[in-house]
Amino acid sequence: MKQKIDEIISASISTKQQILSDETLKQTVATAVDVIVAAFKNGNKVLFAGNGGSAADAQHLAAEFSGRFYKDRKALPAEALHCNTSYLTAVANDYSYDVIYARLLEGIGNSGDVIVGLSTSGNSGNILKAFEVAKQKNIATIGFTGATGGKMKEASDYLINVPSTDTPRIQESHIMLGHIICELVEAQLF
Repeated sequence: MKQKIDEIISASISTKQQILSDETLKQTVATAVDVIVAAFKNGNKVLFAGNGGSAADAQHLAAEFSGRFYKDRKALPAEALHCNTSYLTAVANDYSYDVIYARLLEGIGNSGDVIVGLSTSGNSGNILKAFEVAKQKNIATIGFTGATGGKMKEASDYLINVPSTDTPRIQESHIMLGHIICELVEAQLF
């Protein structure tokens, strides 16, 4: 068992080392920071969307902005779109699970907002549909995916594609990169 534990930890470290040496990916993260800072400075909000573990990560990162990260500061307008279970279950039941985020974005998204979609495959239909609505409404799209980017590669204004095809390693890196973004956004604003 200890050998398996070592293998898992080594795989996580290896993924992060690949990120560390990927100048293009790091530049995209820096650009995402700038886009989010600009949105907050202009009075806009940052919305997050994901499914399963990525929904948990979306909620976690939204809370870092709306709560606090390192600094005791004012709340920033950020939220995860799946947190209203009455809305989510009604729309999934009455329309389709694929439109849960798109429909909500139609209602609460404004030009200048940002939507961050997390999908390890990059192929989550509900996030892709939300990104379509985002394009129509002049909402910036930041995609967090795995190595290939999936369909989100073309749908994202800014693609943060973790160099892995292993879901747990991708999600671990999504949180790390999300935390980096939160820290740098907070530092620039406060």
